Amino acid sequence: MGIKHWAAGAALVAFVGVGAFVYLGAGRSMAPESTFVLLDGSKQSTADLRGKVTLVNFWATSCTTCVAEMPEVIATYNKYHTKGFDTLAVAMSYDPPSYVVNFAETRKLPFKVALDNTGTVAKAWGDVRLTPSTFIVNKRGEIVKSYVGAPDFPELHQLIEKLLAET
Repeated sequence: MGIKHWAAGAALVAFVGVGAFVYLGAGRSMAPESTFVLLDGSKQSTADLRGKVTLVNFWATSCTTCVAEMPEVIATYNKYHTKGFDTLAVAMSYDPPSYVVNFAETRKLPFKVALDNTGTVAKAWGDVRLTPSTFIVNKRGEIVKSYVGAPDFPELHQLIEKLLAET
C-alpha cells in the first residue's frame, strides 16, 4: 500500500510542477523566425509581430473546421484589433493560391493572409500538418498557447484580454 501512495504522491508533485512551469511562463518558447508572404506580395517577419498580441492561424480552404471557425476569428480580430491585437492567417502549402485569394475576398477577411507555398512556415512553427492550428503570441514574441482544432473562443478572449493588459 505504501508504494501506491508514494507513486500517487510523486505523480501529483510532477503534475503540479509541470503545471506551475507552464503557468508561470517558464515553458514559453519564442515564435520561430519566419517570413510570411502576404496576398498582396508584401512580406512580414516574425519580428514584425512584436509589440502586439497576435493570433497566427494555419488553415486551408478545404478544411471544414477552418471555414466554420473563420467568422469567430474575424469577430475576435474586430473586437480586439484597435487594442493592439493582430491576426495572421497562413494558408497551407497544398491550398491553391487562387482559392485562398477568392476566400479572402468573398469573406472580406479584415486581417493579413499569407501563402505558405513551400511549407517552410508551417515547418518552422512545429511542422504544422493539422488544420486549423492556432498559436497565440504575446507582445514579447513568445508563443503562450496553441490549439489544434477550433479554439474555445470565450477562453481565447480571456487570454487575449490578459495578454493585452501586460506591459
